[in-house]
Amino acid sequence: MNKPRILVARSVFPEVIEKLQQFFDVEHNQADEQWTKQQLGEKLHDKVGAFTTGGERIDAQTLAAAPALKICANMAVGYNNFDVPAMTQRGVLATNTPDVLTETTADFGFALLMATARRISESEHFLRAGKWGKWSYDMFAGSDVHGSTLGILGMGRIGQGIARRGAHGFGMNVIYHNRSRLSAELEGECKARYVTKEELLRTADHLVLVLPYSAESHHTIGAAELSQMKPTATLVNIARGGIVDDAALAKALRDRTIAAAGLDVFEGEPKVHPDLLTVPNVVLTPHIASATVPTRLAMAQLAADNLIGFLVHGKPLTPLNPDVLKAGA
Repeated sequence: MNKPRILVARSVFPEVIEKLQQFFDVEHNQADEQWTKQQLGEKLHDKVGAFTTGGERIDAQTLAAAPALKICANMAVGYNNFDVPAMTQRGVLATNTPDVLTETTADFGFALLMATARRISESEHFLRAGKWGKWSYDMFAGSDVHGSTLGILGMGRIGQGIARRGAHGFGMNVIYHNRSRLSAELEGECKARYVTKEELLRTADHLVLVLPYSAESHHTIGAAELSQMKPTATLVNIARGGIVDDAALAKALRDRTIAAAGLDVFEGEPKVHPDLLTVPNVVLTPHIASATVPTRLAMAQLAADNLIGFLVHGKPLTPLNPDVLKAGA
């Protein structure tokens, strides 16, 4: 009996490929080639499943080229590369990898906050350029993290992880804004207080963005919002590119509307707005918040388990559009 055919769209851990090959006829991309949208569609033409990594756009056009497709398993918690309504309409299941990257991403978010507040990248560039000739009392003086006010926009699992680190580890006053307020129990665990978005912007010494990307959250932080922040404040984005208007942020950094920013995600990545590359008071990292070997392996294993769970056993672990399952029941 022929095995179902699936596509692994990007290079991934060899042991994950081997695991998938036990159940499927796998076409992989261990050479990690960057396929065009047309090439992706051609690769998916005869596949029932796809293992994606967040950069492959699955929309109506892609689905039209893939008549046999039944599931796309994203190796990411975010899924703005999926047109979920179009997938649901076509009866294609979408899955992601929540939970397994929560603590690692929260670690990185706090590391980026620290690097931004204490001007670590800026001072390292200064040192490497051979400019350090003498000590001075205000050389790269940044802002305190301990005892300051931590603002979090988006209070899901990762936001809660950052809140716990700030409140319990650094004695920070934690405030947050979210589409829905947390339970009193969760607020107590995080030592976090719910505020309006306006108060969050106005009050936070360090603002961390952890909200999902959608059409509604596009440019949640733009020139107007940046102007409401303290001139001493820092902004950290570990959510998704597009939540921040990068051009407006670059201008705010240059004008010192805010003190500094730390960015792990960008509009149109892997391209970065050129103005962000010319301002010194920003820390830039290439979308690596979940990048530890154990976490990335756990993400890959969960994406593989979603493919196996659905195509072999009819029970995916983390479906995003479970109505597809009901329709196929």
